Amino acid sequence: MFAPVYFDHNATTPLDPRVLEGMLPYLREQFGNASSRHEYGRAARRAIDEARQRVAYAVGAHPTEVVFTSGGSEANNLFIKGVAAGLPPGMVAISAIEHPCVREPAKQLLRGGWRLREIAVDENCRVASADFLLALAEKPAIVSVMLANNETGAIQDIAALAGQVKPIRAWFHTDAVQAFGKRPLDFRMLNGAGVHALTLSAHKLGGPKGAGALVVDKRVELEPLIAGGGHERGLRSGTENVAAIVGFGLAAELAVARLDARAQQLVALRDALEAGLVAQGATIFAGAAERLPNTSYFAFAGLDGETLVGKLDRAGFAVAAGAACSSANPEPSHVLLAMGVESSLARGAVRVSLGPDTTASQVRDFLATLQTTILQLKGLASLASLTS
Repeated sequence: MFAPVYFDHNATTPLDPRVLEGMLPYLREQFGNASSRHEYGRAARRAIDEARQRVAYAVGAHPTEVVFTSGGSEANNLFIKGVAAGLPPGMVAISAIEHPCVREPAKQLLRGGWRLREIAVDENCRVASADFLLALAEKPAIVSVMLANNETGAIQDIAALAGQVKPIRAWFHTDAVQAFGKRPLDFRMLNGAGVHALTLSAHKLGGPKGAGALVVDKRVELEPLIAGGGHERGLRSGTENVAAIVGFGLAAELAVARLDARAQQLVALRDALEAGLVAQGATIFAGAAERLPNTSYFAFAGLDGETLVGKLDRAGFAVAAGAACSSANPEPSHVLLAMGVESSLARGAVRVSLGPDTTASQVRDFLATLQTTILQLKGLASLASLTS
């Protein structure tokens, strides 16, 4: 019997059984509030401290630089809004391909008198150097450029970009949610280059949903989004989700331990996938850029992406038509439009994001199913044109 195949790991990942095992005690007998002073509370506090050390070690940071949040969206909002709250209204500059949880808080600043500048990208989803320099000439106070794009997988040279921002003394942030667990991260190196904060999320690397972090230089003054009892150095009040934080720490540790071997495996599978896609006539987006090892974003001229995703789902393959967080939006991907892709082709976009358990046989089966599905859709289109 054919088992469904999950090819949407950029949206979320299955919980690693070892992570679940580590979380279970904090969902059952170790139920204490980490702010309590008795043994139950002290046990919870120790667990959080250990998880903070694991996350910090995984990204080359100091534990005091790790602020736990409910996920990547909250961490991005905390930086953008938290920094802006302590500054006079100025300009915030973000790349044109940012995730909505960076774009939307940046837009919200407009109500407070801020200006928003979107930085152009090229056809390979890389920040356009000339426009980046033009944006910096406008002296933004906050700059945010994602490390790896969630749709195309394209990777930015964040250290180089941050180095160009240094002379204007802007606060520089990078959303590293998709990169974490797929490529090495070194906050100390990035911080030295001029990066003041980066965002992480647990559920993208085998951890639980509901846990993330902002790794932030302690010189950055942030106004908290959530006021209350002063948890997380006063930056994120509320009783900590101990089990999720513990899971985050374990997932981070496990992901880093097997990073190189996993990347090699995924690159080989992605290359095999894309060879098959090109043979079937697909356009690969950002194909010439350095990309995440697991991500392929493509389209077939004349085919609707949502329709193709639905057909593949019924055939047993879970893929995405763009980004899961904006799937309710029927408009073409803002990432592809920023890259200069024609709207008609952008509407056909399909993302495959592989995972550690993906096999070569699954990739071959997917390509065979895709070929059959495309022939069916083209046959239906031809029939419709004849009867219209």
